[in-house]
Amino acid sequence: MKIHEYQAKSVLARFGVPVPRGEVAFSAVEAGEIARRLGGSVVVVKAQIHAGGRGKGGGVKLAKSPDEAEQVAKQMIGMTLVTHQTGPEGRTVSRVLIEEGLQIERELYVSVLVDRAAACPVVIASAAGGMDIEEVAAKEPQKILREYVDRGTGIIPFQARKLAFGMGLEGGAAQKLVKLLDGVYRAFIETDATLIEVNPLILTKGGDLLALDAKVSFDDNAVFRHPDLRELRDLGEEDPLEVEASKFSLNYIRLDGNIGCMVNGAGLAMATMDIIKLAGGEPANFLDVGGGANAEQIRNAFKILMSDKHVRAVLINIFGGILRCDVLAQGVIAAVTELGVPVPIVIRMEGTNVEEGKRMLKESGLNFTTADSMGEAAQTVVALAGAR
Repeated sequence: MKIHEYQAKSVLARFGVPVPRGEVAFSAVEAGEIARRLGGSVVVVKAQIHAGGRGKGGGVKLAKSPDEAEQVAKQMIGMTLVTHQTGPEGRTVSRVLIEEGLQIERELYVSVLVDRAAACPVVIASAAGGMDIEEVAAKEPQKILREYVDRGTGIIPFQARKLAFGMGLEGGAAQKLVKLLDGVYRAFIETDATLIEVNPLILTKGGDLLALDAKVSFDDNAVFRHPDLRELRDLGEEDPLEVEASKFSLNYIRLDGNIGCMVNGAGLAMATMDIIKLAGGEPANFLDVGGGANAEQIRNAFKILMSDKHVRAVLINIFGGILRCDVLAQGVIAAVTELGVPVPIVIRMEGTNVEEGKRMLKESGLNFTTADSMGEAAQTVVALAGAR
């Protein structure tokens, strides 16, 4: 679950991470009022969307007075902001963050995430923070510093000092980084975050370290433990079909292809998308109905699949362990009968009650194509999608 920058800074501030003074505004008038409360001098107006690259896309601007802040906010709220992370369709800006202007001496970078290969959290830092950190990582990887964290001890002060010295910080600034990283790491652990990124972390001319920008993502599966964080979810920033799928405990992610996929199990879903691409096709989605899916969930999954107008054929790939093949067949038949699915459907299934499931599909009178292997299923669905 992603949240907005102003929300991320509010979370970090709870753990003692210094952030600039600022407030969110949902209208131009509010923006002007906030600018006046901040002292009436230079402020920064920042579009709030769930995507990076806002500065390059025109979503971050300076205003030298409250009136100018109001005018900038008026132009920004309601605009479609396109960045390298939004895709060409962009995102509509519904709110802006009004923040105090600061005298910046240096821009740095820090983040905490889980390193899956090392099976532990890792703190990543760099002296080269700012908008082009991805380019730095690609072209000058030696500038990216890493410290792996033992969950039993948390980040140890000497690790934080090692990062500080590697980033060129000394004396009081280095000590401030030690304290800041402790707060960032505690926020990461205690909120069940999957990523906390501060970019840039700034050193001001006065010697302070502040999180000038922040990105925080939480583990969806742990949000039930944090009702306060669940309230931060902005459904307007999420794909409507993904929101709908979450209501039925379906794991759905929309992609750019035209072959709809319905699979039980994340590993099998990934393999199914791979084999579709190997056969020359493009998957339209990741959809894992789960091992314990019932006929009703299958029907709901089909409704979501067919709500994507780009889908030209559907591949159902099921291993009947917990989800029996006859239950799958019952759900698919009911869904297709109710929805009048106009695209070809290829079904490959193995496991419990597979023969009964195949019999039900054959006797349904509906236009299903069955396959005995994943390779055959992928080739068949790609050919059918291409023929439409």
